[in-house]
Parts: sequence; C-alpha cells; structure tokens
Amino acid sequence: MDVDIWAWVGDTQRQLHEAGNTGLAMAIGDVPAQALEGRYSQLDVLAPAIAQQAENLELPWLEFYARYWHLIGRIGDRAQGAVAIADAETLVEFAKRDDVRECPAAPGAVVALTVAQTNADGAGYAAERLALLAAVDIEPEALAFSAIAEQYVAALVDAGRVNEAIIHAEAAVAELGGAGREASWELGAASARALLAAGRAEDALVALDAAAGFKPDDPVAREHREGVLRALVLATLGRVQESVDALPDLDVVGDHPRDWVEWAHAIHLLVGSAQITNTWQLGRVLKQWIDYFAMMGGYRARVELALVAGHLAIARQGAWQARLLADIAESAAGELREPGDIAGRIAALRTAADEVELPKAPGPQAELVGYFDASDGFNADPERWVEWLTPVSGKDLEATRRHTTTLGFLGYPAKGADIYWTMLVESGTIETADPQDASYLTGLLIEARQDERLEQMAERLPDAQRHLALGRLHRARERWEQAAAEGEAAVAAGAGIEARRLWSAAVQQTDDNAKGATILRDVLDSAEIEGEDIWRMITMATAAEDWETVRLGAAKVGMPLKSTEGPIEEEMGLVRLILPAPDGTQRQVISLRTGPATARLAIPQPPGMDYNAGDLVVFEPQLLEPIPESPEEQENFVPPFAAVSMLRPGGYTSWFFDGAAPSESDWTEFNEVLAERGWPMWVYSDDNYTVTHPTSGEPLPGVFGWIAVPPDASPVEVDALLDDATERWVHPLAWLELAKAVDVEVERHERITKEYGL
Repeated sequence: MDVDIWAWVGDTQRQLHEAGNTGLAMAIGDVPAQALEGRYSQLDVLAPAIAQQAENLELPWLEFYARYWHLIGRIGDRAQGAVAIADAETLVEFAKRDDVRECPAAPGAVVALTVAQTNADGAGYAAERLALLAAVDIEPEALAFSAIAEQYVAALVDAGRVNEAIIHAEAAVAELGGAGREASWELGAASARALLAAGRAEDALVALDAAAGFKPDDPVAREHREGVLRALVLATLGRVQESVDALPDLDVVGDHPRDWVEWAHAIHLLVGSAQITNTWQLGRVLKQWIDYFAMMGGYRARVELALVAGHLAIARQGAWQARLLADIAESAAGELREPGDIAGRIAALRTAADEVELPKAPGPQAELVGYFDASDGFNADPERWVEWLTPVSGKDLEATRRHTTTLGFLGYPAKGADIYWTMLVESGTIETADPQDASYLTGLLIEARQDERLEQMAERLPDAQRHLALGRLHRARERWEQAAAEGEAAVAAGAGIEARRLWSAAVQQTDDNAKGATILRDVLDSAEIEGEDIWRMITMATAAEDWETVRLGAAKVGMPLKSTEGPIEEEMGLVRLILPAPDGTQRQVISLRTGPATARLAIPQPPGMDYNAGDLVVFEPQLLEPIPESPEEQENFVPPFAAVSMLRPGGYTSWFFDGAAPSESDWTEFNEVLAERGWPMWVYSDDNYTVTHPTSGEPLPGVFGWIAVPPDASPVEVDALLDDATERWVHPLAWLELAKAVDVEVERHERITKEYGL
C-alpha cells in the first residue's frame, strides 16, 4: 500500500481537529519528537493515552502509531531489553491484524522486537532475530527497508557471521540506490560495525566516512552516536588524539544508554593516554550504568560494562572493586542465552585483581578514622579509602560507618549492607544500636533493594526507629498509604521532625493536603522545623484553602500579607508558571502572583488545554531557576515556579484570530479596547509569520493569537466587539471559529482565510 506515513499523520491531525479532538490532534504530532528527543516522562504518559483514545475511536492505525513510538522511546535511546520484549511481541501480533497490517509503519513492529532482543542479549537472540527479519517481505521502496537491513546486519554480526554482514550491508545500500533511495546513516553505521568486528578498522573508518552524507532515521541522536562509533574505530587504530577529539563528553553520552557500551570500550582503549584520566568518578558512573541495565534487562550490556569497569578499576589499583565487578559479570552472565567466552574473561579479571599491588594506607589501622575525617573532601579518593578501611570495617564502629557509607556512595550498597548486617543484626546488637547506625543500614538496604532484609531488621528495632525505617522503605517504593501509616506511627512513637516530613509528604501524595499541612503546623514553633518544611506546609494549606494556616506560615517565613482573614488575593508581581500541555510538553504561562503559593493565569490558552487565563493555580514556591546576579537581568527576571494544582477555574473561553498585521496605531487601539473589557489577549505568532496579499500575492506581516473572555461575555458580544474594533483596518482580521459559533458572516471569514492563506 503506497502511503506516506507522515502524510497520513498530517491528514489524521486535520480530521481530528475538524471533529473537535484538538488536544489529541496536537498530541500525536509530538510523539515521535518525544521519543527521539528524550522527553520520556511526557512520552510515557501521552503515548498510552493516545493509544487508549485511538482504541475508543476505532482508529487502529493511530493506536499502532502511538504504541510503536512509545516502544521506540523505551528500546531506542533508553536501550530497554528484557523488560520490553513482551510488549514488543504484543505489538508484532497487533501489527498482523487485518485492519493494521496495511499500515506502512507495520514492519516497524518486527524491527522493534529485534531491537529489544538485541538490548537484552544480542548474541543469544541472533538466530531468532535473523528469522524474524527474513520473514518480512519488503521492497527497497518501502520506508522500513533500511531499518530492516540495519538490524539484519547487526544480527549477523552477533551471530559471528561478520563477512556475511558486510556483504549484506553493501547489497542493501546498492538495492536502495537502484530504487532511487538513499541508505540511512544507521545502516551505514551498522556496516562500519561489521567491518570493525571483522578486524578491518581502516575499512570501518572509510564506511563511516561514506555514511556521513546519509540522512539519519534518528536525527537527534546522530551526532553523539557517530562520535562514539568514530572514537571507537580510531582508538582501535591507535589514533589516540583523533579518537579523543571525536569522543563525546561524559555529560553528553550519560543521557544516552544505547551508547554506553561502545563509549566504555573506547575509553578502555584510551585510558593509557595522557588525554583520558581514569578516575574513581568514572568508576562510579560505570557502576550506575551497570545498575541501570540490571533494571532494564540489558544482560549483555551489563556483562560488558562490568568487565570493562573491572579492568579500569585494576588500572586504578582497585582490586576490591574489580572482584565485586567480576561477581556482577558472573551473575549477569547467568542470564545470557549464549555466554560464549564470558567465563574466561571473568576468570582473567579475577586473576588480574589478585595481582594488583595495593596502595599504601596513609597511616596505622588504629588511626585511619582520624585520617579519613581529616582528608580533603574534594581530592580524596573514596575507592582507596574503601581498600584501606576494609581490614577494620565490621570490627570498629566508626570505621564501619565510614567504610559502608563510602561503599554506598560508590554504588555498592549491598556490600556495605552485608558488613553492617553482620556487625549489628547477626551479632544481636541491633536492638540497642545507635539510631544513626540503624538509619545508615536502612539507607543501604533501600539502595540495594533488599526490602525483605530491611523488614526483618525493622522488627527488631525500637518502635520509633521501626516505623521510620518501614516508612522510608514505603516512600522509596512509592507506597504512599503505607508510608503515611508508618510515618504517623513514627510520630506517635516520638521519632521527631523526620517522621513528620515523611508522614506529611505521603498524605500529600494521596491528595489529603489539609492533613499534610496540619501535620507540619502542629510543630510550626518547634526548633526542628526548617524553612523548606514551612513552604511545604503553605503549599498544602493553599491547595486545601486553609487560609489561616497559610497566613501563619507566611508570617513565619517573613512574607507580609495585607489581608487578615479569608482567601488571599493580592498583587505580588508577575511569575512564570510551568504547566503541562496536551502534547506532553510544558508551557510557561505568565501569571499574576496572588498569594504565597497562588497565581492567576494572565495569558489566553488555546481550546483543548486544561487551563486558561483567569484560572487560579497553586504552585510550588521553590524557584526553578536561580535569580540572576546582575541588576540589569534581575530587573527583567520573571521567576518560574512549578504548578501543582488548579485551585479555582476562571471559566474563560478562548477565541482564535488570524490575519494581516494592522498599523501600529490600529494595533494599540485594539489592545486598549480589549484591556478596557478586561479580556486577556496574547499574540502567538512571531515576527517571521506572514500571510499572502489577496491580489498581489506578496507576503504581508501576519498576526495570530487568542483572546480569552470571562463567562459573562457571550460569543455574540465578542463577535460584535471584534467587528467594531477592526472594521477600519486596511486588511480584515478573521475569527472563523467564533463566527461559526454565533453563525454570523461565516462565509466572509472563510473567504478571508482562503484569500490571505491563513
């Protein structure tokens, strides 16, 4: 079926707009960008919502589209493996339905499944991937051909058939050329990887250069992905400086799990050079990446990163770390379908760890705690301190505290928990242990996700500590009702302000703002309470419209208020409120601050939004950006805050206008007329927006935007005012939706829209 998927998306958006589904129409256009640009928190909410609406509207292609892009967002840059395979298999079955299989994007379901399998265990799924891809009957003219070929090449490499992979890549590029199409950059990169796997690094570099002119399927990721692959090829060739120059910085690649293994292998080849420093910070980051793949079911990636990180640790004299990483690699290897030579590589890592010459401690064991406390927090190497404190950890309490918390800091909370557990729990002293030690062990167990162990320990703690430990566990796992119950019990047992914070935050998550505010208000005069606690209380009290508590909190933080009772409605300057949009993005809306945690939206919003000008919104009074240092910047700075909830809707309705921009004097008069009525107006067009002169065809400066009117202003009244205010303009303004609503001069507005190309 010869259908352009993007033309279909545009046509679907138009149909949805015409049917009144403006929010859905806006949303579907942004889903691919969310997947490719890494806006995953938005994608994870929006894509399932679109799929559900599409199912309700009986639009199977749209449902497939939403589910596909959501999956791409998970298995693409995020590199989810085993956790995504079942969903990918379900999508493949969905794509086989009679009402979906003709969708031009349907073959993408098979591609998605093979990518998920690759992320889990490329070599282990190689044969299955090859069979799936070979079964797809697709011609070079099809949109998915290049992606199918790319994955087939990758599967051949993982199967050890590298020469076949090279030939297949070359043939696919030739077939695309014969069909008048160009290969994707990703297919060119797959060819380069095949050549690199075959030991032909020079040819891999040539292939990568040849692919530079190809258009990418994922344009957002192209630059950093190419940089990582080029750096790996150059490092393999021993061209160190060129490799270093090509390698993306850690702060860039750190956001892209798909690139982590290749980046780590490149670093491993480069650390012997003066340009790349092998530090404990690098080791800590690699351990975070290893843990990420443990959660995502990226078994092969976890093994590879553990082995690379282990050898880098050995180069830093970190034998203890190399041994733990060998354990991790061995555990992850048990999940591999095709382990290959992994066992031998793990054994080699253990042997290398045994041969490490350990760094010399700074002093006698009995004095190490003092040396630790006196060390420079910026320059001290925590990996070495783990090595030095190991002999006394588990015996000396002060040394154990420092050793285990340092292990947790470096990403090994389970090891720290084991030491503490032996010292406090197995010894039977946990019941009388210092609450600080119970708190440290609780934190380590939560980080290590050893929930059952924590629950066992908690049963042996005094009441206040037990409830607080369990409350922290429930909070970490987002079990809010249980967290609230344990927080309340901890407060009753005398656990103090930390328990109140936990309790109030948990009940806030269950939308009981009144109770959350009261929990903190009860200790408002306590020496324990801090400014952050008071502002949290103010926010919750505002959402509950408990104005008395808001005033008490405002007085406590030194914010003067004019009124003494009732709702707070004052003019406190402009703020920017950050609110969600239907497409999953965020909008900054200029608003007038009316209280410590309230603001009234001042900017009209298009129909389909959940808010509009005139709405009173609760916000979190914590600045999202720092106040500028220079007085000039401060003068124009409008502070941004995150919106929390709607307090009271204003009931305003927005009407769209569009047309050629009037003269400056006409525009000023137009603004004055609207301001006199109290009708907010906002221009959404920029200086580049133009319309077409109806006779000459020349471009004219254009203007479009929205006018918001209160509930007591009828559409007829709005139409009449706009008619009077613009009747003397050289070029007419159009407000087609409003005209249709009042059934007045609809044909005239349709004609204006057509003649001016609006």
